[in-house]
Amino acid sequence: MKHNIIFAGIGLIGSFLAQLLGGWDMALQTLALFMAVDYITGLVVAGVFKKSTKTENGALESKAGFKGLCKKGMILLYVLIAAQVDKLTGTEIIRNAVVIGFVANEALSILENGGLMGMKYPPILKNAIDMLKSKAEEDVK
Repeated sequence: MKHNIIFAGIGLIGSFLAQLLGGWDMALQTLALFMAVDYITGLVVAGVFKKSTKTENGALESKAGFKGLCKKGMILLYVLIAAQVDKLTGTEIIRNAVVIGFVANEALSILENGGLMGMKYPPILKNAIDMLKSKAEEDVK
């Protein structure tokens, strides 16, 4: 019984936050996924490969990890602001442009983390990310 109440509370809070962020659509799901993958690959770069650009010695440091989480939190706050402005103006352009822009940034960061691990990536991925960035910039104009 207690578990059901806890899960219901988590679901209620999650749905409320998703609504504030403009809905749990594919754009927000993609952003959340890319944010998680970027954070995890950043941990691997620092913890396993000791090649992090966020620390002096390249190793894993809790302070750098906390800064990364704070930045992810700010991304979500920017999305929240954009979603609320869209609601106020009756549009869906600003939130989508902000989300797409951050998806592109997270994707670039994932590619950079892969590079720090010694991985190469197909150039078409970089081209696709550049197209996403262009789309986000066009949506704002």
